[in-house]
Amino acid sequence: MVFSSMLFLWLFFPIVIGGNFLLGLLPLTNEKKICVKNIFLLVASLAFYAWGGIYYVFIMVGSILLNYTAGRILEEKCSSKGQRKMTVAIAVVLNLLLLFYFKYFNMFILVIEAITEEGSSLHSIIAHMSRMTRTGAILVKEVVLPIGISFFTFQSMSYVIDVYRGKAPLQKNILYFGLYVALFPQLIAGPIVKYNEVAKDINERKESLELFFSGQKRFAYGLAKKVLLANTFGKASVLIWSLDFNSLGPAMAWFGIFVYALQIYYDFSGYSDMAIGIGRMLGFHFQENFNYPFTATSIRDLWRRWHISLNTWFTEYVYIPLGGNRKGKVRTYINLLLVFLLTGMWHGANFTFIAWGMYHGILLVLERLWFGKILDKNPVKPLNVIWVFFNFCVSLVFFRADNFADAKFYLGQMFSHSEAKYSFATVLNMELIVALIFGVLFCGVVQRPLAKIWKRAAQNRAVQVLDVTLQLVLVAYSIFVLVCGSFNPFLYFRF
Repeated sequence: MVFSSMLFLWLFFPIVIGGNFLLGLLPLTNEKKICVKNIFLLVASLAFYAWGGIYYVFIMVGSILLNYTAGRILEEKCSSKGQRKMTVAIAVVLNLLLLFYFKYFNMFILVIEAITEEGSSLHSIIAHMSRMTRTGAILVKEVVLPIGISFFTFQSMSYVIDVYRGKAPLQKNILYFGLYVALFPQLIAGPIVKYNEVAKDINERKESLELFFSGQKRFAYGLAKKVLLANTFGKASVLIWSLDFNSLGPAMAWFGIFVYALQIYYDFSGYSDMAIGIGRMLGFHFQENFNYPFTATSIRDLWRRWHISLNTWFTEYVYIPLGGNRKGKVRTYINLLLVFLLTGMWHGANFTFIAWGMYHGILLVLERLWFGKILDKNPVKPLNVIWVFFNFCVSLVFFRADNFADAKFYLGQMFSHSEAKYSFATVLNMELIVALIFGVLFCGVVQRPLAKIWKRAAQNRAVQVLDVTLQLVLVAYSIFVLVCGSFNPFLYFRF
């Protein structure tokens, strides 16, 4: 079930919001109201997840039981530091094994088949891996990837690690812990929420009209970003990537990756906006996940603004434990490369994702070495922004391509002088042109310079009325577009 579906907008969401409101009217103490609401939201969240397949729910419940038990053992059964270390290590390994099996098992079998194929050579092995094609030599069925497993596994692991570190309180109520893992707004595409960030909300949250309307606004704009912008860019991207790569020409190839960059930004940030908005309407506070990344002036700045919750997770649970930048320059560079290798692997079981991660890791090392100083001293910051976006687009070729072979052909066209077989008339239409104008303007180009002006203007009653009217119009038009169309993917569901 996706947020931008008729089932969610007209049935599931109203039932959850209405049910949560009605439960708040029960003649109970606040503590008991929270308990009843938590059980209601847990059941609703499991139903939300089960829509993708009942089988997936059992996997999630298994993850909940594993990490809840690990937390209880850490706090109640471990009497020594050694026992605590052993318990947290076992919990982390079991979580990673679960993630490996469902996310990387197919890739593992592909590699084994390529290596063990009769008469295989280094060239044939590399060819199989670059095309991500199995030989069929090992008669093992492909494992189906459960939606959102990367997100809820990382959330569960962070809870156990933080309980071990003393940074998160133990949750003794398994239903409350289950709600933390399964809460539907951020369940399948983030943001990745750490337990200590929402523990208070789970146990004693306070809902208010101000928070509700703030969430409503965030959801409305997020829905518009997803439906009116991301979907429009997505249709153009799919069309271009379905063409013959050898005949694209550099202009069409660059345009194809440009609209894909806009698609993935508005798709994922739109989902995050809706998740944060729904959370607020239910009394939860989720951290921001995007902060206008296309206005970044360095790759370091980009990763402070893009998928913030993932970057924060890897920083806190991988980079810093490895030593961060505290053990010398060489070790810092190795740590950065390792973190972005793992970041690429987290996104998917494909060598293209590893290449994408390493591309960013190498750029970050170069900035640490010397290039960052040039960027910092450059007085013409728009040139920095262009440089960052250029590299972001190049890296996205690996992110978008199904395999290395496709990435090679596509990159070849981007940096070639070949003649194009296709004209822009193949792709451009009025809907896309309008979306491009709004997409470029509102990816931070307008908002950041005018942030202070807008903050003052937002206090004006007329501006507030206009804002609410715009929200209603955007939601109504988004629903109209959804009813009339069928193209409505969410890119990050596969992670």
